[in-house]
Amino acid sequence: MSSLRPVPEPLAHLVGEWRVTRTVRDLADGSEGHFSGTTLFSPLPAPHEGGLLHHESGVFTWHGTARPAERTLRFLPGATPGTARVEFADGRFFHDLDLRSGRHATDHPCAADLYRGEFEVDDADHWRSRWRVSGPAKDLLLVTEYVRAARGPAVTDRPAPSRTPGRPGA
Repeated sequence: MSSLRPVPEPLAHLVGEWRVTRTVRDLADGSEGHFSGTTLFSPLPAPHEGGLLHHESGVFTWHGTARPAERTLRFLPGATPGTARVEFADGRFFHDLDLRSGRHATDHPCAADLYRGEFEVDDADHWRSRWRVSGPAKDLLLVTEYVRAARGPAVTDRPAPSRTPGRPGA
């Protein structure tokens, strides 16, 4: 594993489009699923100036069945400079994010389950997240690799993806 890259401003680092691959492993039965798609981090409109809309879309394959999948999060400036607050699209708190050392660990309790997350930045164009999910009905490991798709104004000047049902990323 390469050394980690400190990120003094996570929102500035994340802006743009990323290719995403995710492995979801059920540790209880050994089954494994895969997600492949893109994540676009684009500027949020008022009243969240300075924040980013995270829109992920692609295909998730589980037990041989491929289905479209997407999610939307908001990344907002954190309470401490150099940090971020990650929220679900409806404004509920998800987790904090502090990449100033190149690595961050966090927890997210969800009903009876606990999501333990770890984020690592390899360089300007590669980072990953690992979520270990445990609870009465879940025993999962989710590992997501992010690779920057492109750099430059053509990526960051795009409008936010449509939220039209049935048309991910349209």
